[in-house]
Amino acid sequence: MMAQQHEKKVLQYKERFKKEAEELLLTGFPSTILKLNALISTPKFKKRDFSDLHQNMAIISNQDSEPVTDNGDTSTPPVKKARLDNSSLIKSHFFQTNKCLIDLIENVKPHMIKLVEDAKIMKMWISYMIPKMEDGNNFGVEIQEETLALVQAVESSAAVFYERISKYFTTRGKVIKNFLKYPEIEDFKRAVQELDEREYLSFCLVMSEIRNQYCALHDVFLKNLDKLKKPRSNQLPESLY
Repeated sequence: MMAQQHEKKVLQYKERFKKEAEELLLTGFPSTILKLNALISTPKFKKRDFSDLHQNMAIISNQDSEPVTDNGDTSTPPVKKARLDNSSLIKSHFFQTNKCLIDLIENVKPHMIKLVEDAKIMKMWISYMIPKMEDGNNFGVEIQEETLALVQAVESSAAVFYERISKYFTTRGKVIKNFLKYPEIEDFKRAVQELDEREYLSFCLVMSEIRNQYCALHDVFLKNLDKLKKPRSNQLPESLY
């Protein structure tokens, strides 16, 4: 008796989940696409003049650090002493993150996460609609499997989008470390600026790609909705695309 009650509750959950997933597809996806279109059209994502993106590269002293001093120590060779002074310089100065990039990332990140979550919902929805294996009449099941593969690819690409955030900060930190160590070499300063420009454009493109992923999922699901929901109907086979 207990097992039957549990099975009934699980079936009720699955039916409720399938209704919510279909609602996400029919109303949630179009709403998300329109919101992303509006956001991508704002000046923030249409930036072409990067003059305000370039960070002030002046080295800011850390109040908690001790200044580097020369106490007249002649026992340390000049070259070695210069290296030690540079090492102290790195530890005694604070270099801020690029606030423009932080602001952009904070705008893009929620949409990355939402795409992953929505892809998981659609993936589970298809899984619930796949019928038991039988001989013949499996064209609809093949459509389900191909659509499932598409959703999995979208989910993976969204995860890759998210990973590039930490890679950007790690790479930038290494470049800035070189700049602080060798402030007289202007190439390191330029490298920071070029990196910020590249990543700004990349994150703008990521937002467009997120919008495109939603469009692709919405299009394929709508074109094949009948076969996805009833894969073994008596309808004649139709092309997936």
